[in-house]
Amino acid sequence: MKTGTGNTHRPLTEQEIATIWMSYYQEQECFQGKKILAVIPDTTRSGPTSFFFKLLSETMTPKVRELSFILALGTHPPLSLDRLENHLQLKNLNGEISRKVKIYQHFWNDPSQLTLIGTISAAEMKKISGGLMKEEIPVTINKLVKEYEVILLVGPVFPHEVVGFSGGYKYLFPGISGPDFLHRFHWLGALITNPKINGTRDTPVRAALNRAASFLTQPIHQLFYVVKDKKVYGFFVGDTEAWTEAADLSAKLNIKYVPRSYQTVLSIAPKMYEDIWTAGKCMYKLEPVVADGGLLIIYAPHVKEVSHTHGEEIKKVGYHTRDYFLKQWEKFKNVPGCILAHSTHVKGIGTYRDGRDNPRIEVVLATGIPEKICREINLGYLNPEKVNPEDYSGREEQGTLVVPEAGEVLYRLADGTVPDIDRLNRLSQA
Repeated sequence: MKTGTGNTHRPLTEQEIATIWMSYYQEQECFQGKKILAVIPDTTRSGPTSFFFKLLSETMTPKVRELSFILALGTHPPLSLDRLENHLQLKNLNGEISRKVKIYQHFWNDPSQLTLIGTISAAEMKKISGGLMKEEIPVTINKLVKEYEVILLVGPVFPHEVVGFSGGYKYLFPGISGPDFLHRFHWLGALITNPKINGTRDTPVRAALNRAASFLTQPIHQLFYVVKDKKVYGFFVGDTEAWTEAADLSAKLNIKYVPRSYQTVLSIAPKMYEDIWTAGKCMYKLEPVVADGGLLIIYAPHVKEVSHTHGEEIKKVGYHTRDYFLKQWEKFKNVPGCILAHSTHVKGIGTYRDGRDNPRIEVVLATGIPEKICREINLGYLNPEKVNPEDYSGREEQGTLVVPEAGEVLYRLADGTVPDIDRLNRLSQA
């Protein structure tokens, strides 16, 4: 069973969302008297997480045996108690109900919290990836999953640099998965490249996610919503078809087509991105519309860390194009895949020839990260105190684009042109 609705012209009311959910919930006998685990987003995703937390808590606790929530942190750091309470607005939950609800956070690199549920063979991975990846992948997940009889996946769907669109089984992998699948998942997306995969619904990475999820035996119900300007325009509940409808609506709401490329793009990061690991989305969503040889500035004065989780590993490698790593694979093959993927996504596509890395565009940080570190990690630097967004505004006809609250809306060229490494290689050989 699948239900839901969405449109491009007006947001849904909370009552409409609640009605859709209750219509579905009351038809599902598998919820009654069962232990339910809901996987929900952390603070790096916009949307009314607290509203859905409250809706599920109030409607499900009277009839289920147990209701628990786990944050799909992936490799993001856990939230402090204060931030968790604010994220879920726990003070707005009835005291009796709140005592019946359990909340967990995921720790991706703690083996004691993980369990093996299956293995994707090398032959299968070769087929799924179209030959890009030919290795066996153990699939591990937070062992809490084994304690619950029904799983709910709850969250927003946006264009995504690794998988095409977020949501679906991505809330399980890498949301609450272990490092093996997590690293390979990210690197596969990087091999395909951000411009080709971002905003594409059906991708090899999505196929790998679906295969990983097939190792789970519990019923999985998906509750996905589509957000524009922090308001919900669509809500779909059911199986994978619910995610498909959400992704299709997101393609209409969260992809903006522009008539030209820009020589300079000022991409302004929202406060929910607290390091370059997350603020890198301000590059991923704008890379397709930066002209060859152009400049993209990530403007985020509040960001002072490369990554709260992976900072030291990233600093050892720096930021480079995909081909920089591929053509020196013996040197980099033991670096975790998510580190390499993040590096290439932030740097953007480019070529590697005669020992030289040649990125298509220049990426500059105007953040709280010191110039010395920016240079060391192979990114440009601008003093954020000397960057006034108003100086860049109103100059689109001159080739300058300013994007406030960047990171969730994908920009593409209206003529369908996508930056492509093969084209860059042909140009460099000409």
